[in-house]
Amino acid sequence: MTGYEKNERRRLFALGCLLGAAVFFLLYGLSPLDVTNDAWLRGGYIEADIQQHYAGWMFYRQSELSIPFCFSDRINWPFGLSVAFTDSIPLFAALFRLLEPFLPSVFQYFGLFTLLCFVLQGGFACLLVGLFSRRTPIVLLGAVPFVFSPVLLERAFRHTALAAQFLILAALYYYIRGRREGRFFYPGLFAVNCLTLAIHPYFAPMTYALTFALFVEHAVFHKQFAKPAALLAANLGCTALVGWLFGLFSGGSASGGSGVQYGHFCMNLNALWNPVSRGMGKWSLFLSAQNQTLGNYDGFNYLGLGMLLCSVAVVIVVLRWHRSSILKCLKNRFGLLFVVLCLTVFAVSNVITANGAVLARIPLPQFVIQLATTLRSSGRLFWPVYYLIFTCCVAALIRLTRYQKQWVQTAVIGVLCLVQLVDLSPALLEKAGSFRPYSDAGSNLLSQTDSSLAALLDATEGRYQHLVALGPLKTTGLSLALYTADEKMTSSDTSFTARYDEAQAQQRQEEFVQAITEGAMPQDCIFFTEQEETFLAVAQAAQDQGAWCGVLYQRTGDETRFPLVYVIAPGLEEFTHPLAMEFSENYPLHLANYSDDFWDHGILSLNLESIGRQEDANRVVLFYDTPFTRQKLEGATALSDGEGGVYPILEVSDQDAGWLMVTLEIDDAHCLYNESGQCKDLEVLS
Repeated sequence: MTGYEKNERRRLFALGCLLGAAVFFLLYGLSPLDVTNDAWLRGGYIEADIQQHYAGWMFYRQSELSIPFCFSDRINWPFGLSVAFTDSIPLFAALFRLLEPFLPSVFQYFGLFTLLCFVLQGGFACLLVGLFSRRTPIVLLGAVPFVFSPVLLERAFRHTALAAQFLILAALYYYIRGRREGRFFYPGLFAVNCLTLAIHPYFAPMTYALTFALFVEHAVFHKQFAKPAALLAANLGCTALVGWLFGLFSGGSASGGSGVQYGHFCMNLNALWNPVSRGMGKWSLFLSAQNQTLGNYDGFNYLGLGMLLCSVAVVIVVLRWHRSSILKCLKNRFGLLFVVLCLTVFAVSNVITANGAVLARIPLPQFVIQLATTLRSSGRLFWPVYYLIFTCCVAALIRLTRYQKQWVQTAVIGVLCLVQLVDLSPALLEKAGSFRPYSDAGSNLLSQTDSSLAALLDATEGRYQHLVALGPLKTTGLSLALYTADEKMTSSDTSFTARYDEAQAQQRQEEFVQAITEGAMPQDCIFFTEQEETFLAVAQAAQDQGAWCGVLYQRTGDETRFPLVYVIAPGLEEFTHPLAMEFSENYPLHLANYSDDFWDHGILSLNLESIGRQEDANRVVLFYDTPFTRQKLEGATALSDGEGGVYPILEVSDQDAGWLMVTLEIDDAHCLYNESGQCKDLEVLS
């Protein structure tokens, strides 16, 4: 490469970086760059995942420095966990942990990181487009769709680390350069691959897919295998070392943290033209939203109307080529075609969905499912193909107009940008106003619907050293994680982490339950669970040891009360709140909300012919077998729903371990649920 070419690429990269910065400031302003303003993080920008990222950083900055970096013993206490599994951007977490003595008490780096992502997105977009044109206006215009990419805007400040999509553009850039220059090794590509695990592991298979395509094509066409293979192995080794250094192999597991397997967060077949994502009102001015199913929202890959129209035009042009030309093109890019096919198939997954329907579930061996679940959000793996489509569209327009005057070529690319941006204008306007609710720092930790929890936490402030989850805290976990970090407590809760050792967590929960029931409840821990059966199994024993035990409710917009979380607070003598109910002998019974092939929310009413129990339809109800429930039902003659309904008890059976089945004299036990789908508070009559 000549000195002129190097300088030209540096110039294009710098211009692209300025373009990316301009787009960031246009959409988000300066608010996210105030490192002392964490209101938008606590408020859950778009959705609550950003709270997870921030909580991980807060826990880590309170932890001792160690190698590997990013490990915190304050998460998943007492075992610890890397904040790589809270998606807290390990590279930035480690950097700012080293600078901790110089940081203010409130410090967030997520705005700075996202700005850097936009800057580098613009820089690498210009380098990529610059491979197809030497005209600076054309390059800058061609980079615009990349910087306004819907998948970038959709992830920015929602899944913050996943905004680093410049890694994919960089890998695409080096792939195309490598094919043109007959090279495999580039220090930049080597660094990009290593950097993936320091930001987010989902990028590693994306950039390595493009690296592999370059490797196999180089090996075949240049008949060089040994040296490229050694370089690829060295790159893999260094990437693994970076992963270890930033804690990716410290305390996590392949699947813990979600409860869903590969195939749930798959890419819908309509994803390219379906302008629907989580947390956004409208992505397209012209195209209407289409249905989705399962976790298709995480496979958002809307191209934008400009790119869709351009894609159709490119396909038409390609189909008009001679067959020999098409075959030659495919042959020359066989490695790229292979990884495109693999990434697309993986993104669609074995659960094939179209609009709101599941078309097919292709059975796979269990070990394959377990392996694929490591990257369970499979729809994201389409992003290299997504940006390849962008690249092909822009490159095709540049090539089709290469013999035209510059103003004609500029006008053509400008029309593409105009159509794309006008189509995306509803989302762009929504993004531009998205930080206004968080303009003031120091917003409340908990929302008004969690007022009972906020009141309890205020009442217990400074009393405990550890927060212990006796079960997954799917609703309150993120709020409690922020509170725990604020109070400089440790947390055993793993529900706010992306990955964790499920067996280890389950064992620890059982140990705490056993300690409470055996009279050895730790006094420096406060206990939470969202499972009533777990609470009822230990509440009496905990109360006998001087703990306040009760349930906290939340109130919805229609004033309906729902159980929020169950609490055991050792040493707390009294706590009252309109949305709190203390455990006592008057605590009501509730049906077990359990469903399978025979039970419908704790009522035996499904497929009863197959088990010969038609006569029991809607008469047998299910309770969790806890000491409290057994005591309540002992000697009971009837259940009352508190609204005048009294239902005699005909039989109580404990033949199935863990359950109590009660046969009632009732026409249909579904009347024990209210209109909002909540089980009524049941009382026993003796």
